[in-house]
Amino acid sequence: MAVKIRLRRTGKRNAPCHRIVVADGRSPRDGRFIECIGTYDPRAKAEKIDLERADHWVSQGAQPSETVQAIMNRARAGKPLGHDKVPTPAPEAAAPPVETPAPEAVEAAADADADANEE
Repeated sequence: MAVKIRLRRTGKRNAPCHRIVVADGRSPRDGRFIECIGTYDPRAKAEKIDLERADHWVSQGAQPSETVQAIMNRARAGKPLGHDKVPTPAPEAAAPPVETPAPEAVEAAADADADANEE
């Protein structure tokens, strides 16, 4: 029996709420579960998980889903929801390149100035 720690959707249409449950991997998403170990509300950005029970089930071989693993990591670090992403600095605007005339153009301009001075 492959045991998973995953989210079980509850709530209304367009207002999701989730329970963090330990369930058999073969059971449906919202079907039977072994134990409810927490809740997750993405709209209110509220998470609550019993880390002691989660660690117990992981030690027994349960596999947490990616989302549940992220919730567990945030709970261990004490960070609120949404603060696990590292902001990337905005790319600095590069200064426009200074146009330098080609060496041939500089020589031609110098020759033209010299010819103008001779006359």
